Amino acid sequence: MNSFTKESRFMIENHLQDYVRIGFITATDIQVTGDHPELERRLEKVRERRKKPLTEREDDFRIACRDMMRIGSYKPTGRSKPAPEYLLRESGEEKFPRINTVADISNYISLKYLVPVSVWDTEKIEADYWRFRAGREDESYIFNPSGQVIELKDVVTGFVVKNDREIPIVSPVKDSQETKTTGLTRNAAVAVYHPAHWAGEPQLHDIIDEFSHLLREISETVTVNS
Repeated sequence: MNSFTKESRFMIENHLQDYVRIGFITATDIQVTGDHPELERRLEKVRERRKKPLTEREDDFRIACRDMMRIGSYKPTGRSKPAPEYLLRESGEEKFPRINTVADISNYISLKYLVPVSVWDTEKIEADYWRFRAGREDESYIFNPSGQVIELKDVVTGFVVKNDREIPIVSPVKDSQETKTTGLTRNAAVAVYHPAHWAGEPQLHDIIDEFSHLLREISETVTVNS
């Protein structure tokens, strides 16, 4: 079953709505460098919180985020687990990753809510149509500067659709190196992956609300689809 949402000029198609809900945000004219005191305060607070074991509800949600990725033969364990579990490990390190403001906001949201998030530079691959489906056996992309490849068979994957061609660029595990944000990024998009059948907290709309609030402090225009 497919679901479509449209806001402004962007179309988002979700083939996986029985497994995962997609919250989609776009931000234009972003200021990716400079101080962001509110983000720093929030990040330090959540890092302190993550020094303690997860609560029962948090761990249930972590498991639900894994379960939403159990499509076909895919097993979300080990190096294939959702990205927030890597952030949990890194949150206790003195040098928590800082990339650029939009990526840092994404990492904060992911660490606070334990939800997978993708963020990418929309000027690196311009399009107005995005499709989320399970990857196929012959689909993959490079995810880091050293050229490592993620194979996308049965992985929840976001594709840009251009001239009827699908180009994979994001997933809840790792995003494409080709479209990652940098210090030069001015326009970006975000996908938040939320378990379709999760009835408790956090709710997708609460995550999107905080994400959008922080993006509005560094962006001229923020548009939400969820």
